[in-house]
Amino acid sequence: MGLDGYAARIEALARELGLAFAPVEFELVPDNFMNEIANYGLPVRMRHWSFGVRYIHQLVHQKMGNSHIFEVMFPGDPCHAYMAEHNSVAENTLVTAHVLGHADFASRNALFLRFGAMAGQHILQQSAARARRLEIALQRYGQEQVEAVLDAALALEQHVDIHAELHRLPYAAASGPAGVAGTPDQAAADDSFDRRYRRLPGEAAKLAAREAASARLAQRPLLPPQAEYDLLWFIAQHGPELADWERDIFLAVREESFYFYPVYACQIMNEGWASYWHARLLREADFLPPALYLSAIKSHSDVVRPYAGEHQQALAVNPYHLGFCMWEHIIEREGLARARQICRDDDDCSFIRNYLDGELADRLGLFVHESRRDGETRLASRDLRAIREAILAPKYNYGVPCIAVTLLNDDGSLVLRHDHQRDGRGLDLERAEQVLAYFARIWRRPVTLHTADFRGTPRVLHSKSDGVPEPPKPATPPVPAAAPVQH
Repeated sequence: MGLDGYAARIEALARELGLAFAPVEFELVPDNFMNEIANYGLPVRMRHWSFGVRYIHQLVHQKMGNSHIFEVMFPGDPCHAYMAEHNSVAENTLVTAHVLGHADFASRNALFLRFGAMAGQHILQQSAARARRLEIALQRYGQEQVEAVLDAALALEQHVDIHAELHRLPYAAASGPAGVAGTPDQAAADDSFDRRYRRLPGEAAKLAAREAASARLAQRPLLPPQAEYDLLWFIAQHGPELADWERDIFLAVREESFYFYPVYACQIMNEGWASYWHARLLREADFLPPALYLSAIKSHSDVVRPYAGEHQQALAVNPYHLGFCMWEHIIEREGLARARQICRDDDDCSFIRNYLDGELADRLGLFVHESRRDGETRLASRDLRAIREAILAPKYNYGVPCIAVTLLNDDGSLVLRHDHQRDGRGLDLERAEQVLAYFARIWRRPVTLHTADFRGTPRVLHSKSDGVPEPPKPATPPVPAAAPVQH
C-alpha cells in the first residue's frame, strides 16, 4: 500500500476517534519550494528582500543539521498541506496524521474561528491576488519606490490591534453623531436621576462648558480619538500623502497579519495537539506495517524531543515537546472531553498559566536562565510563575512592543507613545530608531516616539524634521534577557 492508501485510512480513523475538520488538500512539493513556502509564509506572496534573507538562514540551518521541514499547513476551507517529496513514506504518513490534528484544532479553537471568519477561508487565493497587484505596482512605479513602502509595512506588520475587527469603519462612522437616540449621551439624558443631578447648583455651568468643548471638538475632531495600536490601519487611513496603491500594500500586510495571529498565539497548543494526535493515530493504526510504524515513531521522537541535538541542551522550549507533554498530562488527568474544551477556549497564554503545573515543570526539568552580555549563561530561577512568564513573555502583544498613535497634529506630524509599563520592557533604542525611520519615511511628516530604554528611563526619539530619515541599517535580533530551557 502506498501513501495515498495509508492517508485515506488514517483520515477515516481520525474521524472515528472524533476529530472534526474541513477537507484537507495534500500536495507533494520539491524541497526548494517547501523552503520557499516556509520562509515566505504562503505559497504565493508579495516579493520582498527580507523573505530571501530568511530563506538563506533556513538553508544554513538545514546544512548544519539543525532544521528539517516536514510539512507546512494552512487552515481554511479547504485546508492546504504541503509535504516534501524527499520525505519517506513513513515520514509523510506521520505528516498526514499531524496535519489532521492541526485541522481539528483549527476547526475547534475560538481564536482560529474568529480570525478565520474575518480574514477569510481562502487565504492562498487572496494572497496570490495581492501578489499580482503588487507586481502591477512594480511595473508602474519601479522596485525602489515599491520596496520602500513594503519595507515600512513589513517592519510594522505585527503592530495591529488584535482586539479590533479586520474590516473597521473610519472613526467618525464608528462613533456616530453625538446626541442621536440610542447613544450613551442620549440614554443618560433620558434618565430621571441624571435630569435631577443636572439641576444641582453649579452643575448647569459645568454642563454648558462640556457642551461648548464638545462643539469645538466636533469642528476639529481629535485624531485618534483614543490611543490607536493598529499602526497599519492608521497609516492606511490617515497617511497624508499615500497613493491608493501604497494604502493597498498596508491593508494587505495587515490582513495577512490577522490571518497569521492565531497560528502565533496558539503555537504551543496547536503543535502539541497535532503531535498528540499523530502519535495516537499511528499507535491505533493497526493496518500500518511494523517497519513503517517504527520508522514513523522514530520521526515522532525527533519532532518532540526537548533537546537541540544529540548531547546538547536547548536554550529555548521546543513547542512540539512542551505542548505534547501538556496535552498528555491534561488528558490523563481530566479526560479527552475536557481537553477539547480547553482546545476550544484557550490560547497559549491561558494554556501555560492554567495547565503548566509544578509537577509537569519538574518532570520536564524547566528553569529560567539569564544570558549576560559577556556570553555567560546561568540558571536564574526554578519558580513556576517565573517559568510560565519566561515562556510567554516573547508572545505578548504579537511579540512586539505596545506602541500607539496618540496625536495627529494640525501640521501632519505624529506622536507615538510606547506603553512600556503595559508590556513590561523598554526598547533597544538603536532598533527603535530604525523602525521609526521606516515609519517616518512612509508618513512623510515628522514622527516622535515617547518610550523608555532598557533601564526604564524615559526617552523621546524624533525622526528627521523633514520626515524623510536615512534608510535604516539591517537590525540584529537582541538576546533575550530571560528564557526557559529544558535539560
